[in-house]
Amino acid sequence: MRLGAVLTALLLVAVLGWGAGLLLWADSRIDHVDALSGRADTPGTTYLIAGSDRREGDAVADDGTQGVRTDTIMLLHKAPNGTDYLVSLPRDTLVEIPGHGRYKLNASYAFGGAPLLVETVEEFTGLTIDHYVEIGFDGVQNVVDAVGHVNLCIDQDVDDERSGLRMAEGCHDVGGEQALAFVRARYFDPTADLGRQQRQQQFVGALMDRVSSPGVLLNPVSQVRLAGAGSDALTTSEGTGIVDVGVMGLSARGAMADGAMPVLPIENPAFQTRHSGVAILTDEDDVAAFFGSIADGSAEVSAGS
Repeated sequence: MRLGAVLTALLLVAVLGWGAGLLLWADSRIDHVDALSGRADTPGTTYLIAGSDRREGDAVADDGTQGVRTDTIMLLHKAPNGTDYLVSLPRDTLVEIPGHGRYKLNASYAFGGAPLLVETVEEFTGLTIDHYVEIGFDGVQNVVDAVGHVNLCIDQDVDDERSGLRMAEGCHDVGGEQALAFVRARYFDPTADLGRQQRQQQFVGALMDRVSSPGVLLNPVSQVRLAGAGSDALTTSEGTGIVDVGVMGLSARGAMADGAMPVLPIENPAFQTRHSGVAILTDEDDVAAFFGSIADGSAEVSAGS
């Protein structure tokens, strides 16, 4: 009995040591950027999640520009009452960008990198960003390949040359290349960016399901591949580490399971601007009420999925 207890204790120490070592290794590989504004805090915890087309080897200026775009922008808010909300912010939303005027939301990143994107989202939502997490699109492909596949569903046959997405109607286990095309595609869809944001949310949920499956959690090789691919893909604000990213992922998964994914109120999805083409127009009062209810945890959610 004593020998068994000793062996069990040694095994527990080995497992915990392996996990801690892997976390420290992954944490040391994350790039950091001085993205937070330092504005007065708001209740709860708010993550800004951006998907960028930055690729390995790109020359990037100190302000994060150099032609890099953010096609995916999500806000995750953990309200003081314990409710988690995940909100997609369409990249074509017409907003006031500090120091530049009214442009589409993703132009803020092109103008001033992560710091200006954070400041713009804070001005638009009224929520202070506590953690900034940027995921490179190349990383999406590598993360999916690290865990083998994700299961994604689509309601029509698609053969889209621009994104490379080729899927038959239904649900399929897909590798990294098609998963990346799935989150980027929008031209085949008449709802354009709005349809894409729904597919991006679906991808987040599918990836979390795969990452938390026994085939990945209990496989040391998969764990190392995932930790390496995930940390390579990430750029976070100073002080935001791998544990914070893990908490973010679990909260996002919980929000999706609870149906806590409120949709941004839109006044006109095809507003013709003078200089920026077609943009998504919102009403200032509607937006203030929407994010006010998210801030205090009173926003209505669906019955769950």
